[in-house]
Amino acid sequence: MQRRSFLTTSAIGATAGVIATPAFAQINPEVKWRLASSFPKSLDTIFGAAEAFTKRVSQLTGGRFQIRQFAAGDIVPGLQVMDAVQAGTVEMGHTPSYYYFGKDPTFAFDCAVPFGLTSRQQTAWFDQGGGRELMRDFFKDYGIINFMAGNTGTQMGGWYRKEIKSLADVKGMKIRIAGFAGRVMERMGAVPQQIPAGDVYAALEKGTIDAAEWVGPYDDEKLGLAKVAPHYYTPGWWEAGPQLSFYINIKEWEKLPAQYKAAVETASFECHVTMQAAYDTRNPQALARLIKNGARLHSFSKAIMDEAYKISTAVMEEEAAKNAKFKKVYEPWKRFRQDQNMWASVSEQTMQNYLISIGRK
Repeated sequence: MQRRSFLTTSAIGATAGVIATPAFAQINPEVKWRLASSFPKSLDTIFGAAEAFTKRVSQLTGGRFQIRQFAAGDIVPGLQVMDAVQAGTVEMGHTPSYYYFGKDPTFAFDCAVPFGLTSRQQTAWFDQGGGRELMRDFFKDYGIINFMAGNTGTQMGGWYRKEIKSLADVKGMKIRIAGFAGRVMERMGAVPQQIPAGDVYAALEKGTIDAAEWVGPYDDEKLGLAKVAPHYYTPGWWEAGPQLSFYINIKEWEKLPAQYKAAVETASFECHVTMQAAYDTRNPQALARLIKNGARLHSFSKAIMDEAYKISTAVMEEEAAKNAKFKKVYEPWKRFRQDQNMWASVSEQTMQNYLISIGRK
């Protein structure tokens, strides 16, 4: 079902359908699902997006389709959400797909790869550029159907106990980082670790790791990372526009009435848009507070960025050469990225750079 058609259906049903009339109740059963999140409740923007989704689904179905959300660890650990959905332990999950990079690196395209698409570009690719079709074909092998479920925008480069002035400073550094970026960092000499959000602060405080990336100022402030690693770097070259996803067990999805499917489609798209808006609104104020309280803002050197880009490109080309599923997505995705960056250089980047220069005067 295309989004345009279900948005029209939902717009009609939003006024009449929120009240469970006898006729509506007769043709639509009560359905109760569980949603496992990869995030703790304390991260109200990223966890809260799924809360808004579940409320909206209930509203659009007159309260007859109820989805109860569980934080990471309540049913399964945050890094095992996909397994829980696949096995039918829960009907759906809210998670970033690159958490499952170890199963197949192709998962990362549903979220982010190094030097990949920005938030707007990722949405365009998934919604209009063929990404939805490519990724859903991939997810079929896991018994899952995926939906866009938010984006954080370009993330920060993380928190470091010591300054990272050169490539030599990366050697031997233990860093919390996920997905493709971990493989790239490893080739740069670092030691990547995949650690859930709730454990990052403790790992930094104890010195188990030397650095950690999470999302951006608003969430990072909540996790308190500046207290144990004061050097804050930009940009997060591995996450230009990381997309979150809702995973739904295909067998459970196929049981839903058409109206409930429309509600899920509508609510997921709303959730996707509002998460980005929330981060864009909250991050500037959070960054100002962090700096005021002692965080030291740095940019990665050009030498580090160039080396990361070179290795990232090599890693993806190598994966495409040996992984047919990866190549099937990578080749059209690569062409889409090239076209998008060319267009951005003509339009949005030119305007943005001018406005930034004016603001600095």
